Amino acid sequence: MPYYADDKRYEQMIYNRCGKSGIKLPAISLGLWQNFGGDKPFENSRAMITTAFDLGITHFDLANNYGPPAGSAEETFGQVMKKDLRPYRDELLITTKAGYYMWPGPYGEWGSRKNLLSSLDQSLMRMGLDYVDIFYHHRPDPDTPLEESMGALAQAVKAGKALYVGLSNYGPEDTKRAAEILKQLGTPLLVHQPNYSMLNRWIEQGLQEVLREEGAGSVAFCPLGRGQLTNKYVRKLEEESESKARSLKPEAVTAERIGKFRKLEAIAERRGQSLAQMALTWALRDGGVTSVIIGASRVSQIEENAAAVHQPPLTAEELREIDDVMRGIGDIPW
Repeated sequence: MPYYADDKRYEQMIYNRCGKSGIKLPAISLGLWQNFGGDKPFENSRAMITTAFDLGITHFDLANNYGPPAGSAEETFGQVMKKDLRPYRDELLITTKAGYYMWPGPYGEWGSRKNLLSSLDQSLMRMGLDYVDIFYHHRPDPDTPLEESMGALAQAVKAGKALYVGLSNYGPEDTKRAAEILKQLGTPLLVHQPNYSMLNRWIEQGLQEVLREEGAGSVAFCPLGRGQLTNKYVRKLEEESESKARSLKPEAVTAERIGKFRKLEAIAERRGQSLAQMALTWALRDGGVTSVIIGASRVSQIEENAAAVHQPPLTAEELREIDDVMRGIGDIPW
Protein backbone atom coordinates (compact mmCIF):
# COMPACT_ATOMS: atom_id res chain seq x y z
CA MET A 1 0.00 0.00 0.00
CA PRO A 2 1.24 3.54 -0.68
CA TYR A 3 2.45 5.50 2.32
CA TYR A 4 0.89 8.83 3.27
CA ALA A 5 2.43 10.72 6.18
CA ASP A 6 0.26 11.58 9.18
CA ASP A 7 -1.21 15.07 8.70
CA LYS A 8 -0.72 15.80 12.41
CA ARG A 9 2.95 14.79 12.53
CA TYR A 10 4.23 18.27 13.40
CA GLU A 11 1.83 18.54 16.32
CA GLN A 12 3.50 15.55 17.98
CA MET A 13 7.09 16.72 18.25
CA ILE A 14 9.08 19.57 19.79
CA TYR A 15 11.77 21.24 17.65
CA ASN A 16 14.85 22.95 19.08
CA ARG A 17 17.08 25.45 17.32
CA CYS A 18 20.49 24.01 16.52
CA GLY A 19 22.98 26.50 17.97
CA LYS A 20 22.76 29.84 16.18
CA SER A 21 21.78 28.35 12.83
CA GLY A 22 18.52 28.45 10.95
CA ILE A 23 18.00 24.72 11.51
CA LYS A 24 15.59 23.26 14.06
CA LEU A 25 16.05 19.65 15.10
CA PRO A 26 13.35 17.39 16.50
CA ALA A 27 13.98 16.74 20.19
CA ILE A 28 13.97 13.03 19.31
CA SER A 29 15.95 11.81 16.28
CA LEU A 30 16.12 8.29 14.88
CA GLY A 31 19.51 6.60 14.49
CA LEU A 32 20.02 3.68 12.12
CA TRP A 33 23.21 2.41 13.76
CA GLN A 34 21.73 -1.02 14.50
CA ASN A 35 18.63 -3.00 13.48
CA PHE A 36 18.33 -1.40 10.03
CA GLY A 37 20.99 -3.42 8.22
CA GLY A 38 20.68 -6.04 5.54
CA ASP A 39 20.45 -8.76 8.19
CA LYS A 40 17.07 -7.42 9.41
CA PRO A 41 13.60 -7.72 7.81
CA PHE A 42 13.05 -4.77 5.50
CA GLU A 43 9.38 -4.33 6.38
CA ASN A 44 10.21 -3.85 10.07
CA SER A 45 12.84 -1.25 9.20
CA ARG A 46 10.38 0.46 6.89
CA ALA A 47 7.68 0.51 9.58
CA MET A 48 10.06 2.04 12.12
CA ILE A 49 11.23 4.78 9.74
CA THR A 50 7.73 5.76 8.57
CA THR A 51 6.35 5.61 12.13
CA ALA A 52 9.12 7.93 13.25
CA PHE A 53 8.19 10.44 10.54
CA ASP A 54 4.51 10.16 11.45
CA LEU A 55 5.53 11.16 15.00
CA GLY A 56 7.31 14.28 13.74
CA ILE A 57 10.81 12.82 13.78
CA THR A 58 12.35 14.50 10.74
CA HIS A 59 16.02 13.77 11.54
CA PHE A 60 17.43 10.41 10.42
CA ASP A 61 21.02 9.72 11.44
CA LEU A 62 23.20 7.33 9.43
CA ALA A 63 26.87 6.59 8.72
CA ASN A 64 28.71 4.84 5.92
CA ASN A 65 29.47 1.76 8.05
CA TYR A 66 26.07 1.22 9.68
CA GLY A 67 24.62 -2.23 9.10
CA PRO A 68 25.58 -5.01 9.29
CA PRO A 69 26.92 -5.49 6.73
CA ALA A 70 28.57 -2.09 6.48
CA GLY A 71 26.65 0.22 4.16
CA SER A 72 23.41 -1.75 4.31
CA ALA A 73 21.60 0.65 6.67
CA GLU A 74 22.02 3.38 4.04
CA GLU A 75 20.73 0.96 1.40
CA THR A 76 17.69 0.19 3.56
CA PHE A 77 17.03 3.88 4.07
CA GLY A 78 17.43 4.46 0.35
CA GLN A 79 14.76 1.85 -0.36
CA VAL A 80 12.36 3.52 2.09
CA MET A 81 13.11 6.89 0.50
CA LYS A 82 12.30 5.53 -2.94
CA LYS A 83 9.20 3.65 -1.83
CA ASP A 84 7.68 6.03 0.74
CA LEU A 85 9.52 9.24 1.60
CA ARG A 86 10.57 10.73 -1.74
CA PRO A 87 7.61 13.19 -1.79
CA TYR A 88 8.71 14.42 1.66
CA ARG A 89 12.43 14.90 0.94
CA ASP A 90 12.40 18.62 1.75
CA GLU A 91 10.83 17.87 5.15
CA LEU A 92 13.62 15.47 6.11
CA LEU A 93 17.04 16.10 7.62
CA ILE A 94 19.23 13.18 6.56
CA THR A 95 22.78 12.81 7.83
CA THR A 96 25.72 10.52 7.24
CA LYS A 97 29.29 10.21 8.49
CA ALA A 98 32.71 8.92 7.49
CA GLY A 99 35.85 8.19 9.45
CA TYR A 100 35.60 4.67 10.83
CA TYR A 101 36.78 1.63 8.84
CA MET A 102 34.75 1.09 5.70
CA TRP A 103 36.88 -0.53 2.99
CA PRO A 104 40.36 -2.12 2.74
CA GLY A 105 43.54 -0.21 2.06
CA PRO A 106 44.97 3.09 3.27
CA TYR A 107 42.01 5.22 2.12
CA GLY A 108 39.18 3.28 3.73
CA GLU A 109 39.00 5.08 7.08
CA TRP A 110 40.10 8.09 9.17
CA GLY A 111 40.08 11.66 7.84
CA SER A 112 41.89 12.20 4.55
CA ARG A 113 40.20 14.20 1.82
CA LYS A 114 40.33 11.03 -0.29
CA ASN A 115 38.45 8.98 2.30
CA LEU A 116 35.84 11.56 3.28
CA LEU A 117 34.79 12.63 -0.20
CA SER A 118 34.89 9.10 -1.66
CA SER A 119 32.79 7.87 1.25
CA LEU A 120 30.22 10.62 0.80
CA ASP A 121 29.84 9.73 -2.89
CA GLN A 122 29.27 6.10 -1.93
CA SER A 123 26.71 7.06 0.73
CA LEU A 124 24.74 9.23 -1.70
CA MET A 125 24.67 6.36 -4.18
CA ARG A 126 23.43 3.87 -1.57
CA MET A 127 20.65 6.20 -0.42
CA GLY A 128 19.72 7.43 -3.88
CA LEU A 129 20.19 11.06 -2.84
CA ASP A 130 21.68 14.11 -4.53
CA TYR A 131 22.82 15.51 -1.17
CA VAL A 132 22.71 14.92 2.56
CA ASP A 133 21.67 17.61 4.99
CA ILE A 134 24.61 17.09 7.36
CA PHE A 135 27.93 15.38 6.64
CA TYR A 136 29.96 14.48 9.74
CA HIS A 137 33.55 13.57 10.33
CA HIS A 138 32.88 10.54 12.52
CA ARG A 139 36.05 10.66 14.65
CA PRO A 140 39.23 12.76 14.88
CA ASP A 141 42.24 11.50 12.94
CA PRO A 142 45.51 11.83 14.89
CA ASP A 143 47.65 11.57 11.74
CA THR A 144 45.84 13.77 9.21
CA PRO A 145 46.08 17.56 9.54
CA LEU A 146 42.82 18.99 10.81
CA GLU A 147 42.93 21.49 7.95
CA GLU A 148 42.69 18.63 5.44
CA SER A 149 39.72 16.94 7.13
CA MET A 150 37.83 20.21 7.59
CA GLY A 151 38.71 21.24 4.05
CA ALA A 152 37.07 18.07 2.79
CA LEU A 153 33.88 18.83 4.76
CA ALA A 154 33.81 22.36 3.34
CA GLN A 155 34.40 21.04 -0.17
CA ALA A 156 31.41 18.69 0.21
CA VAL A 157 29.21 21.70 0.93
CA LYS A 158 30.65 23.75 -1.92
CA ALA A 159 30.07 20.83 -4.27
CA GLY A 160 26.39 20.71 -3.25
CA LYS A 161 26.69 17.23 -1.77
CA ALA A 162 25.95 18.41 1.79
CA LEU A 163 24.15 21.44 3.21
CA TYR A 164 25.86 21.52 6.61
CA VAL A 165 28.79 19.86 8.39
CA GLY A 166 29.28 18.31 11.78
CA LEU A 167 31.78 16.55 14.04
CA SER A 168 31.43 13.44 16.17
CA ASN A 169 33.55 12.15 19.05
CA TYR A 170 35.82 15.25 19.02
CA GLY A 171 37.10 16.60 22.34
CA PRO A 172 36.78 20.27 23.35
CA GLU A 173 40.16 21.48 22.06
CA ASP A 174 39.93 19.75 18.68
CA THR A 175 36.33 20.92 18.31
CA LYS A 176 37.37 24.53 18.89
CA ARG A 177 40.22 24.29 16.37
CA ALA A 178 38.01 22.56 13.81
CA ALA A 179 35.28 25.19 14.24
CA GLU A 180 37.81 27.99 13.67
CA ILE A 181 39.08 26.33 10.47
CA LEU A 182 35.56 25.75 9.17
CA LYS A 183 34.65 29.36 9.89
CA GLN A 184 37.65 30.54 7.85
CA LEU A 185 36.54 28.26 5.01
CA GLY A 186 33.06 29.80 5.04
CA THR A 187 31.35 26.62 6.23
CA PRO A 188 30.43 27.07 9.92
CA LEU A 189 30.19 24.07 12.23
CA LEU A 190 26.49 23.26 12.62
CA VAL A 191 26.52 20.47 15.17
CA HIS A 192 28.55 18.05 17.27
CA GLN A 193 27.42 14.49 17.95
CA PRO A 194 28.76 13.15 21.27
CA ASN A 195 28.02 10.14 23.45
CA TYR A 196 25.96 11.58 26.31
CA SER A 197 23.70 10.15 28.99
CA MET A 198 23.25 10.01 32.76
CA LEU A 199 26.06 7.44 32.68
CA ASN A 200 28.44 9.43 30.49
CA ARG A 201 28.56 13.18 31.15
CA TRP A 202 31.97 13.96 29.66
CA ILE A 203 30.67 16.77 27.44
CA GLU A 204 29.95 18.85 30.54
CA GLN A 205 33.73 19.15 31.08
CA GLY A 206 34.41 21.75 28.41
CA LEU A 207 32.74 20.62 25.19
CA GLN A 208 29.35 22.20 25.87
CA GLU A 209 31.04 25.53 26.59
CA VAL A 210 32.96 25.36 23.30
CA LEU A 211 29.76 24.61 21.38
CA ARG A 212 27.98 27.56 22.99
CA GLU A 213 30.88 29.85 22.09
CA GLU A 214 30.90 28.60 18.50
CA GLY A 215 27.11 28.74 18.13
CA ALA A 216 26.87 25.01 17.35
CA GLY A 217 24.23 22.54 18.48
CA SER A 218 24.65 19.03 19.86
CA VAL A 219 22.94 15.73 19.12
CA ALA A 220 23.51 13.03 21.74
CA PHE A 221 23.94 9.41 20.77
CA CYS A 222 23.47 6.56 23.28
CA PRO A 223 21.22 8.69 25.57
CA LEU A 224 20.00 5.40 27.09
CA GLY A 225 23.53 4.29 27.93
CA ARG A 226 23.53 1.48 25.36
CA GLY A 227 20.35 0.10 26.87
CA GLN A 228 21.38 0.36 30.51
CA LEU A 229 18.86 3.15 31.21
CA THR A 230 15.83 0.97 30.48
CA ASN A 231 13.49 -1.14 32.59
CA LYS A 232 14.70 -4.16 30.61
CA TYR A 233 18.24 -3.69 31.93
CA VAL A 234 17.04 -3.35 35.53
CA ARG A 235 15.14 -6.65 35.20
CA LYS A 236 18.24 -8.24 33.64
CA LEU A 237 20.37 -7.17 36.60
CA GLU A 238 17.85 -8.61 39.05
CA GLU A 239 17.61 -11.91 37.17
CA GLU A 240 21.40 -12.25 36.97
CA SER A 241 21.82 -11.55 40.68
CA GLU A 242 19.78 -14.69 41.38
CA SER A 243 21.44 -16.84 38.73
CA LYS A 244 24.67 -18.83 38.79
CA ALA A 245 25.05 -18.65 35.00
CA ARG A 246 25.72 -14.97 34.27
CA SER A 247 26.05 -13.21 30.93
CA LEU A 248 26.90 -9.78 32.36
CA LYS A 249 30.27 -8.76 33.76
CA PRO A 250 30.60 -9.46 37.51
CA GLU A 251 31.23 -5.78 38.25
CA ALA A 252 27.84 -4.94 36.71
CA VAL A 253 25.86 -7.23 39.00
CA THR A 254 26.60 -5.86 42.46
CA ALA A 255 24.07 -5.16 45.18
CA GLU A 256 25.01 -1.47 45.20
CA ARG A 257 24.62 -1.12 41.44
CA ILE A 258 21.31 -2.99 41.37
CA GLY A 259 20.05 -0.78 44.20
CA LYS A 260 20.96 2.39 42.29
CA PHE A 261 19.16 1.28 39.13
CA ARG A 262 16.11 0.34 41.20
CA LYS A 263 16.12 3.85 42.66
CA LEU A 264 16.27 5.36 39.16
CA GLU A 265 13.36 3.19 38.10
CA ALA A 266 11.41 4.28 41.19
CA ILE A 267 11.94 7.98 40.37
CA ALA A 268 10.69 7.38 36.82
CA GLU A 269 7.67 5.40 38.06
CA ARG A 270 6.80 8.20 40.46
CA ARG A 271 6.80 10.58 37.48
CA GLY A 272 4.61 8.25 35.41
CA GLN A 273 7.47 7.51 32.99
CA SER A 274 9.46 4.50 31.94
CA LEU A 275 13.13 4.67 32.86
CA ALA A 276 14.00 5.16 29.17
CA GLN A 277 11.64 8.13 28.91
CA MET A 278 13.10 9.72 32.01
CA ALA A 279 16.63 9.27 30.65
CA LEU A 280 15.61 11.15 27.50
CA THR A 281 13.88 13.87 29.54
CA TRP A 282 17.10 14.22 31.55
CA ALA A 283 19.34 14.52 28.45
CA LEU A 284 17.00 17.15 26.97
CA ARG A 285 16.80 19.21 30.18
CA ASP A 286 17.83 22.85 30.14
CA GLY A 287 21.58 22.85 29.59
CA GLY A 288 21.51 19.41 27.99
CA VAL A 289 21.54 18.86 24.24
CA THR A 290 19.59 19.96 21.16
CA SER A 291 18.35 16.48 20.22
CA VAL A 292 18.80 12.88 21.33
CA ILE A 293 19.25 9.98 18.93
CA ILE A 294 17.24 6.91 19.80
CA GLY A 295 17.78 3.45 18.39
CA ALA A 296 15.02 0.89 18.01
CA SER A 297 14.30 -2.68 17.05
CA ARG A 298 10.52 -2.32 16.92
CA VAL A 299 7.88 0.35 16.36
CA SER A 300 6.66 0.36 19.97
CA GLN A 301 10.06 1.55 21.21
CA ILE A 302 9.92 4.58 18.91
CA GLU A 303 6.40 5.38 20.12
CA GLU A 304 7.44 5.06 23.77
CA ASN A 305 10.54 7.22 23.39
CA ALA A 306 8.87 9.90 21.28
CA ALA A 307 6.24 10.31 24.01
CA ALA A 308 8.95 11.63 26.34
CA VAL A 309 8.67 15.08 24.73
CA HIS A 310 5.13 15.43 26.10
CA GLN A 311 6.09 14.65 29.69
CA PRO A 312 6.92 17.29 32.29
CA PRO A 313 10.50 18.47 32.78
CA LEU A 314 12.46 17.20 35.75
CA THR A 315 12.24 19.43 38.81
CA ALA A 316 15.35 20.76 40.54
CA GLU A 317 14.69 18.32 43.38
CA GLU A 318 14.40 15.37 40.97
CA LEU A 319 17.64 16.38 39.22
CA ARG A 320 19.44 16.46 42.57
CA GLU A 321 17.98 13.07 43.47
CA ILE A 322 19.18 11.60 40.16
CA ASP A 323 22.66 13.10 40.67
CA ASP A 324 22.85 11.47 44.12
CA VAL A 325 21.85 8.08 42.69
CA MET A 326 24.27 8.28 39.76
CA ARG A 327 27.39 8.93 41.86
CA GLY A 328 29.67 5.93 41.40
CA ILE A 329 27.25 3.92 39.32
CA GLY A 330 29.76 3.44 36.48
CA ASP A 331 29.16 2.87 32.81
CA ILE A 332 29.58 -0.89 32.47
CA PRO A 333 28.62 -2.56 29.15
CA TRP A 334 26.19 -5.43 28.92
